[in-house]
Parts: sequence; C-alpha cells; structure tokens
Amino acid sequence: MKLSIIIPAYNEEKKIKKDILLADKFITEQNLSGEIIVVDDGSSDATFEKANSTREKIQTSLTVLKNKNNLGKGYTVRRGILEAKGEYSAYCDAGATVPLSNLLTGLKMLTANECDIAHGSRMLPGSVIKISQEKDRKLTSSVIRFLATKFLGVPKHLTDTQCGFKIYKSEVAKKLFSEMRTKGFMFEVENILRAEKYKYQIKEFPVEWSCDRDSRITLLRTPWKVLLDLARIKLMKID
Repeated sequence: MKLSIIIPAYNEEKKIKKDILLADKFITEQNLSGEIIVVDDGSSDATFEKANSTREKIQTSLTVLKNKNNLGKGYTVRRGILEAKGEYSAYCDAGATVPLSNLLTGLKMLTANECDIAHGSRMLPGSVIKISQEKDRKLTSSVIRFLATKFLGVPKHLTDTQCGFKIYKSEVAKKLFSEMRTKGFMFEVENILRAEKYKYQIKEFPVEWSCDRDSRITLLRTPWKVLLDLARIKLMKID
C-alpha cells in the first residue's frame, strides 16, 4: 500500500516543519510506503524554504510545490492530488489539527471497500474536540452546512463537509479533482456533489480535533468569498 499525504499550506512557516515530521513519523511507524506532498499556495513567508529544509531529516519521499500566486485552498489541494502517486491520497490541514493516526480508520474503511472516500468529521459520536471553535467559526460552520444541504443538495447524513482531513482511493480522487473548478475554500462541497453524480460512496469517521486559532477563514472575515464559491457551485448544476 502506498499512501500520499498532501499538506496545503499558506504562510505556515512556523508549522510546516512539524507537519512534515509528523507525516514522516506516521508513515514510517505504520510501515507504509508513502510520500509527502506540500503545496505552498503562494506564501509571502518562508513556508516553501522551511518545507524543503526538512528533506534530510525524514525517510519519506518529499515533494514541495509552490503556486506562483495565492490561488486558493481548492486549487492547492487539487494540485497535490493530481501529483500524488499513492494508491490512497489523503489531505490534511497544516497545524496538526487532527492526529495522523486517525487516518488509520479511514484507510481501513477504504481497504475494506466500505466506501470510496472517507471524511473525517468533528460532529460524529466518538469525535473528541480538544480545543473548540470560537463563536465566529461555529457560526461559519453552521451557515455553510445549512447552505450546502438546503440549496446545493449535499446529503444530510454528511455532518462535516469542511473538516480538512479526508482520504480517497486515488483513482477516485483524480477523477473528481481533475473536473473540479472551485479554487477556493468551498471546493469540498463541489467534490461531494460530483461524487454523488458518479455514485461514489462517501462515509465519515470520527476524529480527535483541536481548533487552529490561527485559521484565516471565517464567515465574518471572508463572507463574500464563501458565498461566491457556493453561488458558482450552484450555477454549475452538477447532476
């Protein structure tokens, strides 16, 4: 089994080394063959350089890519997915918000053919929230879920579309991401709708999660970007 771990990063110079080291530790301790792919979304800090500097400290193959400009999380994850060579492809937010050991649950689901895509969810029974969201981020999550289910048709049994901890069978990931057009934060909603179109099975699994207080995306600070993404997805008429 080969696992590709993709880490999208934007101005994460203080965190990216730890993220890479943790990914390498997980892959080696689980005796997996694998690779780590960092995609820097046009950072203005030293994220790219810090990521590259870890090469001699790890055993796992490392690829570090950089977008010329800040193009959005969707574009960034897409680039990593299409670069991946593993049998399974996972992407995980920078900042170690979810322990990588939680991937084992998703991997087990995929290898048993229970599903084609396994989503980490902070909302399931069994999930452990170590550091909770602040009020503005809770509002963000609630509004996004309401709009995604009510107006876009995301299945109601999916409790947490925006958790940045997901793992795919790679042939499924490449199919979905090659067609994906949403460059911004709401790309996961588009992917879910495309997965429904192709009848790919999505299941969720509980995670242990700590809110990253340094997150730059909330509905209160970037409302128009989120709403514009959702409106564009609606106009795509994915069915």
